[in-house]
Amino acid sequence: MMSKRSHPSTFSIVARDPGNGDLGVIVQSKFPTVGSVVPWAKANVGAIATQAWANVGYGPKGLVLLEEGKNASETLKILLDTDDGREHRQIGIVDAKGKSVAHTGKECMDWAGHLIGEGYTCQGNILAREAVIVDMASAFERTEGDLIDKLFAGLKAGQTAGGDRRGMQSASIFVVRKAGGYEGGNDRYVDVRVDEHPSPIEELERIFKIYDMTLLSRENPDTLIKIDGKVAKLIQKSLIKLGFLDKPVSDEFSEREKAALEEWTNTNNFENKARDDGTIWPSVIEYMLKDAKIDDRW
Repeated sequence: MMSKRSHPSTFSIVARDPGNGDLGVIVQSKFPTVGSVVPWAKANVGAIATQAWANVGYGPKGLVLLEEGKNASETLKILLDTDDGREHRQIGIVDAKGKSVAHTGKECMDWAGHLIGEGYTCQGNILAREAVIVDMASAFERTEGDLIDKLFAGLKAGQTAGGDRRGMQSASIFVVRKAGGYEGGNDRYVDVRVDEHPSPIEELERIFKIYDMTLLSRENPDTLIKIDGKVAKLIQKSLIKLGFLDKPVSDEFSEREKAALEEWTNTNNFENKARDDGTIWPSVIEYMLKDAKIDDRW
């Protein structure tokens, strides 16, 4: 007999990017620290979301099976066949070739179900309605951009449709890429979590934007802004308010201003966004203006 435990009422997307092979999971739940339970992934192997009355063993065991050469369907069958609690489980799997499968046990709490598409699967339990899954899949498919953009779009669409009917508490995004982690030392291309928050999806997106600025290079170079005119004055004004510059705002953006901007950039760990060609990334100036509490646009 299974013991009573909290059920992570959860909705998630597991997916593969057909262009570059990235694999990832995004999830939200009325359950704390959902990122420590639901998402599992290994570069060039597969991605798994294990939820409802979650069997966390599905994650590591499933990845071993996938790495041994079994496809998503074979892996799912083995996991379920060896689990007496399978009717309480919900799981989504995408393998390295993009084959997707899912399972929603008959004992999962309403509304519970899944929707499988090409290279992805959406699943959820204790949801407001079936439209949560349908809208997640639709947003994922129609969103332009990389896997990260599509995962965020799908999760936000699910929440807009009602999401977890018990509310919100935690969220996570986990994407793997071979040598995609810090300095190429591991495969954790994206690993961002919100363990407890009243608006975890919004908070996850806010934190991810900082993570993106600090570690990734996804911004389009065509959006770079020249540092002159109003932009130069806004940067000077921000640096003065933040204590990195002590001279009045002027039309000049001299070596002193450049040094102050570099110091601010390094202090905030944005070396990845440093420029020496007289331009600045939109994300950097937006962050700077917000940090300095300056409500203005360039």
